[in-house]
Amino acid sequence: MPRSTLATLAIEYPDSDGLPMAESESQFNPIVYAVGALRNHFQDHDDIYVVGNLLLYHEESNRSASVAPDVFVVFGVSNHTRSSYLLWQEPKAPDWVLEVTSWSTRQVDQGKKRDLYARLGIPEYWQYDPMGDYLDPPLQGFELSDGRYDVVLALEQADGVWSAYSPVLGLNLRLDEGVLRFHDPLTNEHLLTYLEENRARRMEATARQAEALARRKAEDRVAELEARLQALQQAPPSGQPER
Repeated sequence: MPRSTLATLAIEYPDSDGLPMAESESQFNPIVYAVGALRNHFQDHDDIYVVGNLLLYHEESNRSASVAPDVFVVFGVSNHTRSSYLLWQEPKAPDWVLEVTSWSTRQVDQGKKRDLYARLGIPEYWQYDPMGDYLDPPLQGFELSDGRYDVVLALEQADGVWSAYSPVLGLNLRLDEGVLRFHDPLTNEHLLTYLEENRARRMEATARQAEALARRKAEDRVAELEARLQALQQAPPSGQPER
């Protein structure tokens, strides 16, 4: 057995850093949405891995060399459940990372994590500031170029929505009234999570049922009126005895 494998087996890599997933609901909700929407979008691809708040270890035999991105996506790796992401055991580093940032985490998100992600060769790094604590606009992306990150241009649309394109994901990231949403330029639709999709289907089914019920009631009413009209037409004129 190779020495590196023996060393890995001898060292335990914790699957938790003891820190909360998010400071508040305003940070928790975007993480849940991003993971759910991207997993739903890529569900037919067995070689695309989407996860949130998973510890990524980037130096073998060094348990302190870890980071837990809020959301990350890896293309070209097996899509199966992991307790942690051991970079030396995987084919590659993540391709896309999102950090839901705030005033209290700005120095780490803008400094230590940004430098680490660049050093790991992660092609795209995105930051979303849901409370608008310090980022302007609250959504910013960075593309790796020659080992450094260049800002991804975000444009404000005529309707006031901020939008930026992610070449790695092939999706637009938008701020719809300040709320992060993924938008598919091919379908011109927002990405939905499983729950949102199921809710939309239930609402559509309920609407179809209501429409069908209203149509049946209208048809029954028309049939009733036609029957009454036919009965009046067959009735003898007023004042004449029936024969």
